[in-house]
Amino acid sequence: MGAWSVVAPGPVEDGSLRLVEKPVPVPGADELLVHMRACGVCRTDLHVTEGDLPVHRPGVTPGHEVVGVVAGLGSAVRGFALGDRVGVAWLRRTDGTCGYCARGSENLCPGSRYTGWDADGGYAEYTTVPAAFAYTLPGGVDDVALAPLLCAGIIGFRALRRAALPSGGRLGLYGFGGSAHLCAQVALAEGATVHVLTRGAAARRLALGLGAASAGDAYDPPPEPLDSAILFAPVGDLVPVALRALDRGGVLAVAGIHLSDVPPLRYESELFYEKELRSVTSNTREDGREFLALAARHGVRATTHTYPLSRAAEALGDLKAGRFDGAAVLVNDLS
Repeated sequence: MGAWSVVAPGPVEDGSLRLVEKPVPVPGADELLVHMRACGVCRTDLHVTEGDLPVHRPGVTPGHEVVGVVAGLGSAVRGFALGDRVGVAWLRRTDGTCGYCARGSENLCPGSRYTGWDADGGYAEYTTVPAAFAYTLPGGVDDVALAPLLCAGIIGFRALRRAALPSGGRLGLYGFGGSAHLCAQVALAEGATVHVLTRGAAARRLALGLGAASAGDAYDPPPEPLDSAILFAPVGDLVPVALRALDRGGVLAVAGIHLSDVPPLRYESELFYEKELRSVTSNTREDGREFLALAARHGVRATTHTYPLSRAAEALGDLKAGRFDGAAVLVNDLS
């Protein structure tokens, strides 16, 4: 099968991601073989390709926002049939036995494994997923529209909950790519006032079109103090900026898996008055199920830009350069 491989982590424009031939994977006893139809392009894929995230699997195939159909079943799989449409997301497997899993925090499991990092992902004709970690997808929504929901949507939803936004509160979103523009739709549907702070003019227009109360530059102060904020841009310099924008008792959640260094924080202006700084680590399967149900109820939809799978490296390069708003999605043109 055709599959993209991180041959040597480095700048994507230098050819670190290449289209190669790999064997069609054989599903394990508890796994599904999935024929990929659409796969979202996530900034985490860029971090894996460029080496911002350390290599877990040499030559890994990125991609963890996969919509496809079941093409094979492991011997122990129950509850799925050939031809079922399923979603494959970032969290691939946990040990299920540690204290974190026992208390419902499987996203913190030390034995957790991830699609497109620990195992080959969706930038390929086929991929595999443990059946217990595959998502049943809502009907009536096409493959391309669903793909970004499986990571950008789920992690944005967890970040929103980690930000502890009060009912009817004022939310600031720093960066407005694939995850933020889905998170904004959930927050707006739940009655929040949303202020977007981002560098791109196209992203600011998208934010206003979705119903944001304001859209300004990432380093500008919002028009009113914020109850909560979420940092989606992987820019550590924005942490003190966002903390200063919070009202007393406000919470800043950092949503990315990778962040550049954070400068020293000034206690009086950035942390005093019981402001909180929180990180976000992956998600639980319950997060995913809850978000997909909310997305179906409120009509949450990604703004998408499609690329054929054969041009995956170009899509990642365009993501890096900020050439599109919303989310890019690869469509399988290889099989």
